[in-house]
Formats: sequence, C-alpha cells, structure tokens
Amino acid sequence: MLDVQKIKKMHKLAVYESGEGKQHLAISNYYRSDYIGLALIKNFFLTTIGYALLLMGWAGYKSDYLMNNLHRMNLPLLVVAVLGGYIILLVVYSVLTYIYCTVKYAKAHKGIQEYYKGLGQMKKIYDREDRRNGRITGRRN
Repeated sequence: MLDVQKIKKMHKLAVYESGEGKQHLAISNYYRSDYIGLALIKNFFLTTIGYALLLMGWAGYKSDYLMNNLHRMNLPLLVVAVLGGYIILLVVYSVLTYIYCTVKYAKAHKGIQEYYKGLGQMKKIYDREDRRNGRITGRRN
C-alpha cells in the first residue's frame, strides 16, 4: 500500500538533490575556511586580470595623450595611483567575496542539515515498516 507521507518526503528530498542540493552538497565537502579561502584566491586572480584589462583598455584609449605628454608626467605618482587603485579594488572585492561566500556557505549548511534531517525521517519510516512486516533490521545475510 502506498504511504502518502513517505512519497511526499521522498519527492521533497529528490527535488532538493536535483536542484539547489547539488550545489549545497558540493559546498558541504569543504570546511568553511577552505571554501572561503578558495573563493578569495579565485577573487585575487580574477580581480588582477580584470584590473589589468581595464588598465590596458584605458591606456589604449588615452595612448595618444600618453605618448605626447609622457615626458611631462610625474611617473612615480602615476605608478602610485595605479597601484593604489588596484589595492583599493582588490580590498573591496575581497570583502564582498568574503561576505557573499559566508552567506552562501551558511545557506548551504542549513540546507544540508534539513536534507539529513529528512533522510533520518525516511530511515525511521523504513525502520517502522520493517518492524511492522516482521523483518529484522541491522542483520546481514
């Protein structure tokens, strides 16, 4: 006989596993510090590449001006401004990445806890059915 409660619970678990649970299960393989550290390392490289591309695009756009006025420019000040902009951008994106990954990890952790709670409930349902049908659980044939 079909148990509606069991079917609903199984469907809910299957939907979670095939939906956002895939991502949550992947995140749960990491410790919190490892997950956030990996995201910050990726952030460092992507921010560096992005800033370099933006800087090259700006230099290409202003190349005529830069070539004509290179001898009049204060180059040490220009280098400090470029590095200062990079450091500010890196710090801002690192803080945003840290916050985003912390929230994402917490959400995944909460989702995984609910998932395991649902699995525990399913196990209880199956154990109850086994006892009702006279089967002994925990034995191997």
